[in-house]
Amino acid sequence: MFFEPINFVHSLKYMGIGMLGVFLIIGIILASTYAIGKITQRFSDNKKDE
Repeated sequence: MFFEPINFVHSLKYMGIGMLGVFLIIGIILASTYAIGKITQRFSDNKKDE
């Protein structure tokens, strides 16, 4: 088994793409959770008024 540092440099591209994907998924989950919270808050506010 040989250690070639240039292979690490080449794999950084794929690692960056993977990390970007993880952050995008986390962002989508946070945005959807926030939207669901706002939608359900409207319905609960309407129930209190009745």
